[in-house]
Amino acid sequence: MLDTLLPILIFCALAVMMLGAWRRVSLWRQGRPSPVPLMRGLAAMPRRYLVDLHQVVERDRYMSRTHVATAGGFVLAALLAIIVHGFGLHHRLLGFALLGATVLMFIGALFVARRRRNPPARLSKGPWNRLPKSLLMFSVSFFVVTLPVAGVLPADAGGWVLALLLAVGVAWGVAEMFLGMTWGGPMKHAFAGALHLAWHRRAERFSTRVGGSGRSTGLKALNLDDPEAPLGVEKPTDFTWNQLLGFDACVQCGKCEAACPAFAAGQPLNPKKLIQDMVIGLAGGNDASFAGSPYPGVPLGEHSGGPHQPIVNQQGKGLVGADTLWSCTTCRACVEECPMMIEHVDAIVDMRRHLTLEQGATPNKGADVLDNLIATDNPGGFNPGGRLNWAADLNLPLMSEKRQADVLFWVGDGAFDMRNQRTLRAFVKVLKAAEVDFAVLGLEERDSGDVARRLGDEATFQSLAKRNIASLAQYRFNKIVTCDPHSFHVLKNEYGALGGNYQVLHHSTYMGELIAGGQLNLSQHKGGSVTYHDPCYLGRYNGEYEAPRNVLKAIGIEVKEMERSGFRSRCCGGGGGAPITDIPGKQRIPDMRMEDIKETGAELVAVGCPQCTAMFEGVVEPRPHVKDIAELVADVLIEAPAPVRKTSAASPDVLEVH
Repeated sequence: MLDTLLPILIFCALAVMMLGAWRRVSLWRQGRPSPVPLMRGLAAMPRRYLVDLHQVVERDRYMSRTHVATAGGFVLAALLAIIVHGFGLHHRLLGFALLGATVLMFIGALFVARRRRNPPARLSKGPWNRLPKSLLMFSVSFFVVTLPVAGVLPADAGGWVLALLLAVGVAWGVAEMFLGMTWGGPMKHAFAGALHLAWHRRAERFSTRVGGSGRSTGLKALNLDDPEAPLGVEKPTDFTWNQLLGFDACVQCGKCEAACPAFAAGQPLNPKKLIQDMVIGLAGGNDASFAGSPYPGVPLGEHSGGPHQPIVNQQGKGLVGADTLWSCTTCRACVEECPMMIEHVDAIVDMRRHLTLEQGATPNKGADVLDNLIATDNPGGFNPGGRLNWAADLNLPLMSEKRQADVLFWVGDGAFDMRNQRTLRAFVKVLKAAEVDFAVLGLEERDSGDVARRLGDEATFQSLAKRNIASLAQYRFNKIVTCDPHSFHVLKNEYGALGGNYQVLHHSTYMGELIAGGQLNLSQHKGGSVTYHDPCYLGRYNGEYEAPRNVLKAIGIEVKEMERSGFRSRCCGGGGGAPITDIPGKQRIPDMRMEDIKETGAELVAVGCPQCTAMFEGVVEPRPHVKDIAELVADVLIEAPAPVRKTSAASPDVLEVH
């Protein structure tokens, strides 16, 4: 009986699965074109899945081992089941191989079931809670029906009752595993995820063996000269087709949710739900059946949409509310944690671009900041002529006078902030102590455009960037050094698309080079205990975690690490224009980060970003003091003794240098 039923069941399921795949692909193809090497991507997919993606999954050893057993066992079991029971190749060795694959899958499924007995709050429930049962049913059913093939049991063992029960079990498992991959359900991520890795919109995120650099964080530029190109994303079909594919790859593990500072602060953002809302919008529907955590303060069932309907509408009942998009600090914690390598921040900024460029709907102080950037080249609206007032007594060398230098010091908009002027002055002190050949642009420098781009104003960003690139093109220099990770990131990773390619260093990296080269004479830090906060745009965006710590170690500071540090550092709340859009939550992000700092018992927090300095010093005291790394280095500089002037009756102007 089973010999007759199984081939029919398997091939009918495969046919329906292929029909579902065609339907899903048709939905993705509604998105905008995106040039992708289809065959080369498919060829690279196994390595991306087994190596690049597994490196992220491996951070959770429990789920990593579980995933290897469950996914590996299922893939082997499914292929062998088709060969053995679909095509009827009842060879004993194939039978034992299928038994081994089902045992491996069964072991993995037990661990999945164990995790689901007491699941973390971040995990989606609903259909995902039935997944362990389906995995177990698939593996057990195929194990039993394969025993006669392996010669363990006689072919007629059990009778028709057992055969019927096994057929039901196989049907259950096959329906969840095969049909669920393309028609919807927990297994959808397996089908979409594999193709997402093959045709990822940022192929450069993967190994250098497939032509990438291993890190890609710069936003994609809009073609503002193409009148047909949409200015951002208004509706789901304005995303590129492989972005839509990427949304379908979401496994709803909630690691992005657990890492998101806005979600933790009670602002109306949950990265996992945002991605699922895009999936809902692609096929049409509402979020009433979403089985995970809602946006804080936003009930389920009130938002809906379709592929050709606005994602954000004026009534606030589209797929998402505008406040959800403006809550994001663009810290990239969600992207860093995602085991499917989905690009949440790209999607959010794409939707912001439509709100800003097409609707002029940047909230709170956003419109004023963008107007200031256009009128004065800085977000605060300060007189551009005051950009060097902080250095009036420092006699800074100007590129317009020198024409060339080894280092171009990019000052940034910390020049207009009294607190961060102390950081700039400290770094100049370090440069002069090391006798670095440097110069500044002075009044020729404009805002880097970072905040305009994160707020969705691509036009203002490109205008500022092109003018800065034109100014830089007049001079010769080997590298740009800046104290601002946001300027560092934009100059290093985003100006290139507009013709500006430079070697750019964060000041912590450059100071580390000066120290290693013996160019600085330093004493040791005499203050109290110190912890260090990793800026998002230096760490997660650019992978620089060690240089700041090495500098601190060189001046005698042993960093008391926070629990959330390195690539898991919690955002200060200052990025992505978040202080400007100022979406309310239950608490402030910098207050949460300050609690992380206080838990270390440190008396001082070292920072490497003017935004972080501003956010932390805005926290109500008592709290640890805040100092930039440049200030800490400047504090321990041992300066060469100044010339001593001695006068004599014969020659009052003669100098004796000791």
